Amino acid sequence: MTKPARNKEQAILEAAEREFLDKGFAGARTTSIAEAAGVTHAMLHYYFRTKEQLFERILDEKTRLMSQSVLTAFGQPDLPLQERIRDGVESHFDFIAANPDLPRFIVNEVFSRPERYEAMRRRIRTIAEGLMHDIQQELDASAARGETEPVDARMLLLDIISLNVFPFIGFHIIEPVFGDLSGDREHFFGMRRAENVEIILRRLKKA
Repeated sequence: MTKPARNKEQAILEAAEREFLDKGFAGARTTSIAEAAGVTHAMLHYYFRTKEQLFERILDEKTRLMSQSVLTAFGQPDLPLQERIRDGVESHFDFIAANPDLPRFIVNEVFSRPERYEAMRRRIRTIAEGLMHDIQQELDASAARGETEPVDARMLLLDIISLNVFPFIGFHIIEPVFGDLSGDREHFFGMRRAENVEIILRRLKKA
């Protein structure tokens, strides 16, 4: 593929991502995507035959980026377990911070189009299964040595996801309630990132 072709394809993908995140799959319009990307509608369909195909491409890319960021952080065997978990929590938080509309979008898509759940489940399961197996072995070994409390890696992952995702999904609810604490968005999320790491690491500490 030539450079101009790659640039056009990338422009379409970037415009489509904004359209899907803002309006959901049902509300997104390929004509709006083409206009935002600066290409004709016919050219958009040349690169991506259907709206569904374009949606799948973006979902695959976001899943790939998430797996890359999280697995890279957790998958550093030379680091102590708690340091790896710290890096994993921070890496996942940073991914959500870079894609703050993604969790809400995924939740909305699952509820509005339940048939999408299976496709999303397969993607996420591919990421989670290998990660959970390796981390569980290390958690069990650490608990056997008396270094940490026994922990189910699945529950630990759920804790991480819940802590990291909710501030972004619920920020518009949090902001008026918390007042000055959430007034500076960047500062608030920096504090939340540090707090989430502390909560997860405290969960592992031997009582």
